Amino acid sequence: MNNADKAIHLCSCNGTVPFDITRLTDALALEAPLEVGQQLCRRDAHTFAQLLGNTPEAIVGCTQESALLRELADEAGSSSGVTFIDLRDIAGRSTRGADVQPALAAQLAIARLAEPAPVPAVSYESAGQLLIIGPAGAALGWAQRAQQQYGERLAINVLITANDRSELPVRRDYPVASGRNVSVAGWLGAFEVSWQRANAIDLDACVRCNACIDACPEGAIGYDYQVDAARCSGHRACATACRDIGAIDFAAIGALRSETYDLVLDLCEPALIRIPHPPQGYLSPGRDPLDQSLALQQIAVLVGEFEKPKFFTYKSSICAHSRNSKQGCNQCIDVCSTSAIRAEGDGVFVEPHLCMGCGACATVCPTGAMRYAYPSASDVALRVKAALKAWRSASGHAPRIPPRILFHSETRGEELIALTGRHRGLPADVLPVAVHDVASVGLELMFAALSYGAAQCVILSQGDQPDAYAAATAAQIAIGRSVLAALGYPAAAVVAVTADNAATLAHALGALAQAGMSCPPASFALPAEKRGALEFCLDHLVRHAPVKAEAIALPAGAPFGTVNIDLTACTLCMSCVGACPASALMDGGERPALRFLERNCVQCGLCVNTCPENALSLEARLLTGDAVRRERVLNEAEPFHCIRCSAPFGTKQMIDAMTGKLAAHSMFADGDALRRLQMCADCRVIDLMHSPGRETSVFDL
Repeated sequence: MNNADKAIHLCSCNGTVPFDITRLTDALALEAPLEVGQQLCRRDAHTFAQLLGNTPEAIVGCTQESALLRELADEAGSSSGVTFIDLRDIAGRSTRGADVQPALAAQLAIARLAEPAPVPAVSYESAGQLLIIGPAGAALGWAQRAQQQYGERLAINVLITANDRSELPVRRDYPVASGRNVSVAGWLGAFEVSWQRANAIDLDACVRCNACIDACPEGAIGYDYQVDAARCSGHRACATACRDIGAIDFAAIGALRSETYDLVLDLCEPALIRIPHPPQGYLSPGRDPLDQSLALQQIAVLVGEFEKPKFFTYKSSICAHSRNSKQGCNQCIDVCSTSAIRAEGDGVFVEPHLCMGCGACATVCPTGAMRYAYPSASDVALRVKAALKAWRSASGHAPRIPPRILFHSETRGEELIALTGRHRGLPADVLPVAVHDVASVGLELMFAALSYGAAQCVILSQGDQPDAYAAATAAQIAIGRSVLAALGYPAAAVVAVTADNAATLAHALGALAQAGMSCPPASFALPAEKRGALEFCLDHLVRHAPVKAEAIALPAGAPFGTVNIDLTACTLCMSCVGACPASALMDGGERPALRFLERNCVQCGLCVNTCPENALSLEARLLTGDAVRRERVLNEAEPFHCIRCSAPFGTKQMIDAMTGKLAAHSMFADGDALRRLQMCADCRVIDLMHSPGRETSVFDL
């Protein structure tokens, strides 16, 4: 069932949320008036259960008592069709007792939208093979605890990276190895761990009979069953004593070993994987015993089969990463906090098992080759559009204060906003909109919010993002502000705030400069394709701009701009045309010319890096008129005509440059080879056929 067809059950929470039924019913264009209970979780619980029995698909305006209300839904046989939203704290309370009906209508409008279309799933399968890596004492200690607490669920393995003379357990309940130069790669259910053997004694093969300890005259072997190299004199009596078991082999020290595990608990300091967001199934809690205990608890539940959405789509044909081994755009690789993206040929490869769905790669991608799929920018824009429409409708004849869209991450961001609403009340003009991760909010969503009638677009970070995410968001805001200011809109209409508690968030929202953005709401649906989405938004903002600007200077690195050309250096070799991934540069067809379509240029730099004459340079800017859609000629030249048949081929400038550079070469001393450079391909072959006594060289052809 579409969410728009679901019944809506509201609760005034003992009269503290002032629902205006008439205004909300009209704003949402409902066929029947809304019904509001006072205490769905107490006095009205029986009525609520009865209503669920009649309309099993429902939206319930309460999350605080969702556990109890879900139990009632279970009894009514409708728990799978019930959606809970927090109306009281996110929309029902406001500072200074302002009108909350627009905010309530906006949140209900978002809840009534259909869920995003499903995307392919990424699967994980973990059988519970756990490897604990670290110094002997810590690794063996936690292995013992894991064996006692989760022995039926987890298969314990230990890799000792530092020998602190800790004794091995009396019982061989799990495999133990020792190693150095350890590397870990992979993800939940598929970790590849490799290491070099660090000691002569193979702990996995050792039966702990103590024959080696008794045989060693220097006492270099203890009950950790490792050879202390500083004390060992190399007489190898231990190896002789262990001949039948074969656990001691001094020649094997340094041998490489590799194994596969489902889970990794890394107790090394520093951690073996040092990236902002390590892969799922890998935990590195550091040295704190409490953190180590909590990490083990987290790992214990990661056994079984799991799925997550494939958060991205990638279109290699428009990727600007590289062409012909020339480097272009590297932004998605640089910003990825999970190391999920790597170069592959002229494009990139994204490992879906490592991708955590932050969306930063899609935010920084200039062409739209990398696209955030779940939820897509189009889905988020639809929520914003529906919420703003409901907000305006619920405002009635009162002075309409355009709201500020507050993009926040799901779960933690929503909890922070709810706490702020509970303690202080959100400002009356703030409309929170949840996204999976605020790193996915790019320029197209910022401009879409303003195009749909928002007074300001605010991006909330809680200060725990990787630096690369914050830098990407700041870069997007800088571009947006440049455009808005040039068009006469307030630059403060796009802004980011950082807050990790309710007091800080309330202060940050209150301290923001009032943007005063005013733009008639657009009616278009945001296209899925990034460049198209930006074009729709920019056209709308330019059309209603207080100031008309034909060319807007943008910060370096912006995905819009022109290509400047040094006409004296360019030979029209067309290398840049072959390198351009966005078809911004084109040849002249029948005539030797280089054409340019600015609307397609993403400023990736591939043309600049490819040009053999260093004749090109980039200039970040935004054309706002029809000129951006018109092709223009950057360079054209007189065609060179074959000296034998007069057919045009190449350009006069290119042929003159080629003959000038090769005239002094020994292979062109007799003049015939040099003359053939001035012939078309057909005539060159014919001329060679008329010189049968001459040996043909590669330069002739």
